[in-house]
Amino acid sequence: MTEKLYDLNGRARAFSARVLSCAEKDGKWAVELDRTAFFPMGGGQEGDQGILHGVRVTDTVEEDGRIYHLCISPLPVGAQVQGTLDWELRFARMQVHSGEHIVSGIAHGKWGCENVGFHMTAEGAVLDFDRELDARQLRELEEEANRAVWANLPFRVWYPSPEELAALSFRQKKELRGPVRLVEIQGIDRCACCAPHVERSGEIGLIRLSDPMRHRGGVRLTLRAGLSAWQEDFRLARDADSLCRLLSAPRTGMPEAVQALQKRMEEQKAALAAAERRYTALLLDTAGETEGDLCFFLPAETSPAAARELCEQGGSRCGGICAVFTENPAGGWRYVMASGSRDLRAESRALNAALRGRGGGSPGMIQGSAEADREEIGALFHGKQIG
Repeated sequence: MTEKLYDLNGRARAFSARVLSCAEKDGKWAVELDRTAFFPMGGGQEGDQGILHGVRVTDTVEEDGRIYHLCISPLPVGAQVQGTLDWELRFARMQVHSGEHIVSGIAHGKWGCENVGFHMTAEGAVLDFDRELDARQLRELEEEANRAVWANLPFRVWYPSPEELAALSFRQKKELRGPVRLVEIQGIDRCACCAPHVERSGEIGLIRLSDPMRHRGGVRLTLRAGLSAWQEDFRLARDADSLCRLLSAPRTGMPEAVQALQKRMEEQKAALAAAERRYTALLLDTAGETEGDLCFFLPAETSPAAARELCEQGGSRCGGICAVFTENPAGGWRYVMASGSRDLRAESRALNAALRGRGGGSPGMIQGSAEADREEIGALFHGKQIG
């Protein structure tokens, strides 16, 4: 049985141990030790990485109560080895996991939320509560969580006796067997957990909650804490500075600058739509009416809405098919076709074959793309061609 040095001392990072077994496993070597500071995957937290006797450990797992260090090369059974954690990675994970205990404890105490899912990622963690929280509650939750961080509260980790455990209330996700390890933050949370944590809440530094979404009757959040929260804030600040330069506005004036930009864009969009309507009206006047087909060729800048409107109006001015082809910047054409006398959905397969295209729609109108050149298109539609 491996002695778990991390169990009551989350800051243990270097140790000596004896190799109990070593066997190949999925291209790695699973090394079992008589004692370890490497935490195996569990409780939503990934397994530790580091070095054993100069050999890289890429992960740590627990199977059937036995802890295995997955190494890139074998270690001799019986050898005495030195182990060193990748402490920066472990500490960043401890910050996130400890931050989750604070957030879950506050949400449980204030609104009765149960933590029904917790999974750590490279950027932080995904956290699921069984109740929905609105924007005001989430802001309140984040603020109170950070106030708990700034209070620098101690984390207590211990195995209570069966009698003591029976008298205690604590959060738990499932029925527990054997000795129960509790993690307590005074006045905030008491929870059964197997993972290592910081010694005091101040080590977490910062907690950020983002990306709330409804999930199975509750809410799913992204939680960042410590290093991951700082890294995200740094990225956001850098992006904000870039936007300030692009908008020629101070940070405090960014919302107003964006609103002004949106207004200008809407005005330009309206002006462009009006210009397109005038352009298509001129094309229709030029085309007049015909008993045969009517075919328009438009530049790539033409909007799909303008092409569709031209096709609909052109369809009422011809006795055959009104086809509108808009240049595709990537090559070929985008097309829309309308007819009041022919079932275009029934003819779409033959039309697409002739145009080396694909598309479909309703009996009165089809849309798609085509690779045919202008001469091939002209040979297919025997009527007026405009553009």
